[in-house]
Parts: sequence; structure tokens; C-alpha cells
Amino acid sequence: MQIDIVSVFPEYFDVTGLSLLGKAQEKGLVTIRAHNLRDWTHDVHHSVDDTPVGGGAGMVMKPEVWGQCLDDLLGLPDESALQKPSADQTADTADAEEQNDSSYGTVSEADSSIDSHETGQARPVLIFPNPSAPLFTQADATELSRAKRLVFGCGRYEGYDARIPDYYRNQGIDVREYSIGDYVLNGGEVAVSVMLEAITRLLPGFMGNPESIVQESYTGDEPLLEYRQYTRPTTWRGMAVPEILTSGDHGKVDRFRRDEAIRRTSRIRPDLIARLDCSTLDKHDRRLLEDLGWDTGKTHPRPLDQPSN
Repeated sequence: MQIDIVSVFPEYFDVTGLSLLGKAQEKGLVTIRAHNLRDWTHDVHHSVDDTPVGGGAGMVMKPEVWGQCLDDLLGLPDESALQKPSADQTADTADAEEQNDSSYGTVSEADSSIDSHETGQARPVLIFPNPSAPLFTQADATELSRAKRLVFGCGRYEGYDARIPDYYRNQGIDVREYSIGDYVLNGGEVAVSVMLEAITRLLPGFMGNPESIVQESYTGDEPLLEYRQYTRPTTWRGMAVPEILTSGDHGKVDRFRRDEAIRRTSRIRPDLIARLDCSTLDKHDRRLLEDLGWDTGKTHPRPLDQPSN
């Protein structure tokens, strides 16, 4: 996998040379290159931002600089010398905003760049962190781990000009915009680091023990929170690990861990319980969920105190 990151602070990503991600690069599993957006500026101050059109606080990252940078990285022709759009073209771009909002973080099956992984093609996926976009999930990380090439753009200030992702979608590029949570950061670097680690750790050969990512939180067809983990000593400061974990009975250990995963998920993330497919639950799962206040008689679990439609 080839990964390019564009930032006004490319040195932020020096840490990608550490730990497992660093070893993955040494083994040739992934190549990561960080680029300074200011290298595509042409003024003495290397400006990458300007005031918002329509007024308002803060500064917005300029499309001209991003355009030249991304054209180079994506291998597209330089469009900077083209004629300015007409008023009708500008209006068309504004009219498309609602459609683009609905497609953030998604791509049609016919246009998916991820499908090109099997053919060895390197059609890139362009990704922007954006607190106003859909939430980045484990499913997104899994899908993107199958891509050959990812290009991340790190916004700053009040964000990037909204025409930037629109333009590259119109060029046929698979553009994704993701939020990593309901909060705002100073820039996209932290969010890109989060997505970068979530994606690359799923690459074949990345983890020393591939089984370690099989039963994690949010992973698999049943995205439950993971059960709690313990190690030796079995008793620490008067606190013992659950006795069943030292019994040597693997069947009982597996059942204990699944029960704990269900209980934790029900308490902390009931929205994940509500997504489970009841047809895949065994009798023990159903009894436990009913004890926890869930009706398992429908397609998906429903709180017992929630009226049926």
C-alpha cells in the first residue's frame, strides 16, 4: 500500500517510523510519504489560506494550492490555467452540495476504487478529515485496508474550501470525508493519524499474530465491544482475575468472554446491540439479552420498554 499525506506540518508524521508501523514500512508492506502543502505555493509568504467568502471568523485553506498539490500527487493535468467558471457553473456547484453531503464517506459499487485492489491497479482514494462528515468506523478501516493507494489531506484553520473535494469527485476520484468523533481539533493531522493506524494494522502481515485482530471491538459480523483482558499475576493487590479464565476449559472461557462482551456492549453501546441479527444468536445469547432488558423476538434486538410498531 502506498500512502501520501499532505499537511502544513509534515514533520508531525515522523512518528510513522516507530513501532509496528515503522516495521511494516521496513518490510515493504506500506510506503508513507508526507508532503508539505506549502511546497505548492508561489508567493513569498507561502500562504495556504484566505478569508472566508461571505465573512466570518478564521481562515479557509485555498483551493489553488490544494489543487496544484493534488493534481501532482494524483497524476491529473494542471487545471490552474483554465478559464474561470461562469455564474451558471458556480450555481451548479452550489446545487450539488446536498447530493455530496449524502455521499460523504460512501462510494458506488461501480465506481469503487477498492475493487481495483485485486487487479493490482493503484487508483487512489482521497480522504479528508472533517468534523462535519460521517463517523469513521471499523468497517471503513477494513474497506480502505484493501486499497492500493490512499491520499490524505490535512485541513487547518476553518477547514478547506468546499470545492476541493467536489472538484476531485467530478474528476472521477474516490473522495471520502470522515469525522473521528463529535469534537473539533486544531487540524487534520491527529485525525489522519487515527485513520492511518486503524487502516494499516489490518494489512496482511502487519501484526505479528494475525489472530489478535480477529475478536477486537467493532470487528466482524457482530461488532460487539471486546471482553476485558487480564494477564499474570492472577492475583494483584488483592484483586483476582475471574476464576473461570484459569480453569483450562476453553469452551467455558469462550462463553464467559462472549457473555462479558454482550454485557459490556449493552451497558456502554446499546446502539451496537440494536444492530445484531437475532437469527445468528444462540439460545444462551438470547436468554442473556432478555435478562439485560432486550426483546430478541424480532429481526434485531429491541429494548423491552420500547413499544413495538
